Amino acid sequence: MRSAEDELAEIDKSGLRRQLRILESPQSPVVMIDGREMINFSSNDYLGIANSSVLKKAFVEGIEKFGVGSGASRLISGTHAPHRDFERGLAEFKRTEAALFFGSGYATATGAIPAVVGKNDIVILDKLCHASLIDGAKLSGATMRIFPHNDLAKLESHLRWAHEQIGNGDGRILILTESVFSMDGDVAPLIEIVELKKEHDALLLVDEAHAFGVFGPDGRGYAAELGLDSDIDFQMGTLSKAAGLSGGYLCASKSWIDLIINRARSFIYSTAPPPALAAAASASLKLIYSSDGDVLRDQLRANIRRFSEIAESAIIPKIIGENDATLAVAKQLHDKGYLVPAIRFPTVPRGTARLRITLSATHSAEQIESLKNELTGLIC
Repeated sequence: MRSAEDELAEIDKSGLRRQLRILESPQSPVVMIDGREMINFSSNDYLGIANSSVLKKAFVEGIEKFGVGSGASRLISGTHAPHRDFERGLAEFKRTEAALFFGSGYATATGAIPAVVGKNDIVILDKLCHASLIDGAKLSGATMRIFPHNDLAKLESHLRWAHEQIGNGDGRILILTESVFSMDGDVAPLIEIVELKKEHDALLLVDEAHAFGVFGPDGRGYAAELGLDSDIDFQMGTLSKAAGLSGGYLCASKSWIDLIINRARSFIYSTAPPPALAAAASASLKLIYSSDGDVLRDQLRANIRRFSEIAESAIIPKIIGENDATLAVAKQLHDKGYLVPAIRFPTVPRGTARLRITLSATHSAEQIESLKNELTGLIC
């Protein structure tokens, strides 16, 4: 029998060993690691509010009023008033009938997808979908078909095939995609995908994790930017990026949300997120759609343009290819005081290892220009 040490040696040999990195400070453009200040280009805190005094105040007040734990699952006695208030506010913000708060984005995907589709159904997903969406599709037991990244012709071909398989039965077809892709930073052709889903009588789930708070009017997301709010059956997202917190959500019709409450195992069998977190989430939502949120989005867009005129989002990959070469560049940057992660398989396809640079509204022009200058010397 192979030992854990044997497997770790194989991981080391392939350049895929990961280790935990301990931060000794709050999330911000400058963090402390091993007693040393590092300029942080690794965080998904796009609006720079993870250490916001507004959110901290709401969290503390939530703790004072509701304690630090929820005590039980949502369906037992774990649902508190802040959970309800956040879900109502989020549904209004996203212009859907209802919303549901989960402990994480991963729990949202692995709970909601199997609640919507099963063994008699078909899931069609983009090849670059996040692991949580892939795992949710696998857990559902539905037949899976994958289309090359943003390949509309192949998506349409899969949809035609799916209809032939289902025939006149009551099977469902569910399309899964992201609005902003987490490792490439590009966007999905949502207008065309919505047209195809309507034409082929399919359902559509869009993961707005990296668009929520950043894109669209008031930060409502990329779907809202395109005017597609009412055309998407399930809008999923997280509070761990622009919202500066943690947790996941799903927005949909009241009937779908009621069904998911009754079927999503990650919801039914998990202790509810702390009510203080839900209270802070409501405060984050108010900040996102306030005039202060508009200012932060303007600052973020300016920082994106400062780094790259062609970037579509705050996620900017620098693809190097081989693991060792990517790790070497990341280490050189680290030695110079920049925290830029090396992303490798299985997070990205083999041979596409990369630096994943993420920008925040609160990065300074000097920090961005200095990283650009360092990269120019390291990457040809």
